[in-house]
Amino acid sequence: MTGKPILKLTNKDYNDNGLSELVALYGSAYTVNIRIFNDVQHTITGWPGGKPNADDSSRPERAVPYPKRVLVFSPHPDDAVVSMGGTLRRLVEQGHDVHVVFQTNGDIAVNDEDAIRGLMVNEKMARHCGYSTNDVTVLMNNIMQSIENKKPGEPDTEHVRYFKGQIFTCEGIMACHHMGIKNDHIHEISMPFYTSEPFGRGKVTQADVNIIREIIEKVQPHQIFVDDDTSDPLGTHPLATNAVLMAIEELKNEAFMQQCRTWLYRGQWGQWDIDHVEMAVPVSPEEFEYKTDGILKYQSQLHDTPFQDNSQERLGWQVALDRNRSLAQHYQDLGLASYEAIEAFVQYKSQN
Repeated sequence: MTGKPILKLTNKDYNDNGLSELVALYGSAYTVNIRIFNDVQHTITGWPGGKPNADDSSRPERAVPYPKRVLVFSPHPDDAVVSMGGTLRRLVEQGHDVHVVFQTNGDIAVNDEDAIRGLMVNEKMARHCGYSTNDVTVLMNNIMQSIENKKPGEPDTEHVRYFKGQIFTCEGIMACHHMGIKNDHIHEISMPFYTSEPFGRGKVTQADVNIIREIIEKVQPHQIFVDDDTSDPLGTHPLATNAVLMAIEELKNEAFMQQCRTWLYRGQWGQWDIDHVEMAVPVSPEEFEYKTDGILKYQSQLHDTPFQDNSQERLGWQVALDRNRSLAQHYQDLGLASYEAIEAFVQYKSQN
């Protein structure tokens, strides 16, 4: 690495780094620099859904159709907001019809203390309203006892899992509302691979793919955003993503899919290398603060959840925000414009 902006690279820099063939091919470092600079610059767009009535020949997304129907898949209820919250907000503000899909309720990521706090609130509310002996209160007490009597490493009961999942899901709904997503555009699905196994690591089957197919066919999107954080330590992300990509492959010959582009995003568990980025969405300081406020809606995820990055003593959502900032710094170091943060995407190409 030279540490230089792209437009300051010389013939010697290319030679010293084993890239002399580029200079030989294009004639000079100057010509190579211009080509690379333009290629990188053209990945940057403030219009992730495409800019209407504009020349889109050098833009990552098409100008038409406008507005677009956009379908965002989120393995857990927080992934879309944490990884691409700035883009999500921008799509809404620019008039697109945005849908968000919670592929699982993320119950495994909610700890016992958060569940107990929620149960205590329910119990106190029931007593306040004079319902202390009804079936709801009995159920809440049974769930409380299940949590308190659970042995280390033992999976939660079905009712406990559901209760924890609803905590996370409701936080996700509030975060999506913050981003401007309509309530009827927030889709909660229970993928069998997750619900069928105590720790959410079941095998993806056609039943999972069919659920994804159904929602894609219903929305008939012009854009699909899919999580590609395959380093998720609990394994939910790659399974959830595989089901979406399998559904896309099954539907790729449908007429509406011929007009659909699929974008892969990362955030909590990885970041795209800059030479792979095909769409980079800048996030202003105000937008970045707005995204952070959205992440803070996930109260159950703001402390030592199972996803803590112990090596750096940071949580996944904190790492994701740092990655947004560092990517923006990387673009600036290459001699491009300076932004507060950048969210990056790579286009998924269907298999032949």
